[in-house]
Amino acid sequence: MADVLEQDQTHQRLQEVNTALENGMFVHVRRLLQEMEPEDIAHLLEASPPKERQVLWQLTDPEEQGEILDELSEDVKDGIVSQMEPEKLAAVTEGMESDDVAYVLRSLPDERYQEVLAQMDSTDRHRIEKALAYPEDTAGGMMSTDFITIRGDVTADVVLRYLRMRGELPEATDALYVVDSNEALIGHLSLAALITTQPDIEIKDVMEDADEAIPVDMPDSEIANLFERRNWVSAPVVDQNNLLLGRITIDDVVDLIREEAEHSMMSMAGMDDDEDTFAPVLKSAKSRSIWLGVNVLTALAAASVSNMFENTLQQMATVAVLMTIVPSMGGVAGNQTVALVIRGLAVGHIGDTNTRWLLSKEARVGLINGFVWALIIGAVVVVWKGSFMLGAIMAGAMLANLFVAGVAGVLIPIGLKKLKIDPALAGGMALTTCTDIVGLMVFLGLATIFITP
Repeated sequence: MADVLEQDQTHQRLQEVNTALENGMFVHVRRLLQEMEPEDIAHLLEASPPKERQVLWQLTDPEEQGEILDELSEDVKDGIVSQMEPEKLAAVTEGMESDDVAYVLRSLPDERYQEVLAQMDSTDRHRIEKALAYPEDTAGGMMSTDFITIRGDVTADVVLRYLRMRGELPEATDALYVVDSNEALIGHLSLAALITTQPDIEIKDVMEDADEAIPVDMPDSEIANLFERRNWVSAPVVDQNNLLLGRITIDDVVDLIREEAEHSMMSMAGMDDDEDTFAPVLKSAKSRSIWLGVNVLTALAAASVSNMFENTLQQMATVAVLMTIVPSMGGVAGNQTVALVIRGLAVGHIGDTNTRWLLSKEARVGLINGFVWALIIGAVVVVWKGSFMLGAIMAGAMLANLFVAGVAGVLIPIGLKKLKIDPALAGGMALTTCTDIVGLMVFLGLATIFITP
């Protein structure tokens, strides 16, 4: 109930800002923005057309602009960052965690982000360069270098006094990392354990061994799976020599999971998950035309099958009426399997050891559904058109296509994954093309053999 009330209040605040902006009440807009949280301002920017977005950005508090940039989708963030001077950009990212600054700067051309780095002090520059040195979709690209290390030979009382003297802990800190003299990770100590430990006990006696540190080159999808299975709040990142490099926190993983969900949803429509809703017309048209072009090719492939049976279609109008049913049913059944397999690949459930079993299972599911719906659709056609032969042909084509849909629904996404092609992007289209071609080929082929004079 509290969450719903908070959402309603946020929505009302956004409407108030939009109304004030439309009426030219810029002082009032600035005041309203100062009262809003960075994530709400980011939402407002993403929900505004380009011209209004630029005005709103100029009215935001410079001290909050770094946090706002971190909350923006990549396409919107890139549009704003590209218009900022290096000095300004360096200033707004001051004090941000290294992974957040890397997100803000990563899309800039090399020359541009080097200009931004040149405006930073040596300490900040070093930690940002370290973060930018790793690919974005790995642990190194996600990690923050803001963490606390301690030694194992000191007592709990010494650590507590050190923390009180430090005054502030990094965000989402749930544990302190225990390192040796070479900065190699040897264990971690939760804050809960630290608080409940006797003051004179040494850390090495109460720490937990660091047996689940994340390698710096681990892909982000595997990191998300680990956090989900282990219920982590944070996790250390180490290099091949077990040297502690940084840590990954749950907020970054939640962002990753959300991005993956958006990516899957948008990819099925052939669109970039970070595409700006209010992007310029030409940019949007260009990004979507590529997918439309690919779809034209697949549609022409399916049409060429119909063209092979042109004489059959000319002689029997009934066949032309019924010919879309089989491909449609195959496409629906196949896409169900594709969605299941893509999810299994994403969460790590499917590998070389169980692919054959999954293929056998989905083939049997296809046969069962194919047999059931072959009887149903075949009976409907017999009653509707009064032709037992046409009903039998429809039933045979339905059985064959649903079986093929089940098999292809497994093989296509797994094959695309092995080819390093995103199954969410191309899996549905490839499956639909396959079921369209097979469905039309079988149905029209059987009609040509058994019905056409």
